[in-house]
Amino acid sequence: MDARVKPFEEKMQKAYDFLLNDYQTIRAGRANPHVLDKLKVDYYGTPTPIQQVGNITVPEARMIQIAPWEKSLIREIEKAIMASDIGITPSNDGSVIRLVFPELTEERRKDLVKDVKKKGEEAKVAVRNIRREANDSFKKLAKTEVSEDEIKDLEDSAQKLTDKFIKDIDKAIEEKSKEILTV
Repeated sequence: MDARVKPFEEKMQKAYDFLLNDYQTIRAGRANPHVLDKLKVDYYGTPTPIQQVGNITVPEARMIQIAPWEKSLIREIEKAIMASDIGITPSNDGSVIRLVFPELTEERRKDLVKDVKKKGEEAKVAVRNIRREANDSFKKLAKTEVSEDEIKDLEDSAQKLTDKFIKDIDKAIEEKSKEILTV
């Protein structure tokens, strides 16, 4: 691959990776510790990810258990979970916090699938914007030392990359939608 196309491929890869990370935070009826990824706890005045202040386990298919390393953090962790958009009320027994995930209703599943598709479309738009940015930069090269055929080849490379990432995004949308709709 041409070195002039490589930076745009990296940008497309980042857009795709961002989408996949976003999908990990969408809960699909089963307990997934990644729903806690964006949550921060006030740890001695510093916002700290929950994963760094306790041990997170999934003892059952629909339960996450958080065992803080310091008992004093239980209240802070509960406060962070309540303030988040997870939609689950934590319960604690003084030493661990449990999050029990209820079964998703049919309507909630359909809403989640819509959200998955929307995020997928946003990722596709990002990839297409990167392609446009690439093509613009190739056209600027035409004013200097590069032939029209070379520009055409670079644009073709950018289009092939775009097609590849759009296909990957479609596949990710389909897989996540299927995961959510599976009861």
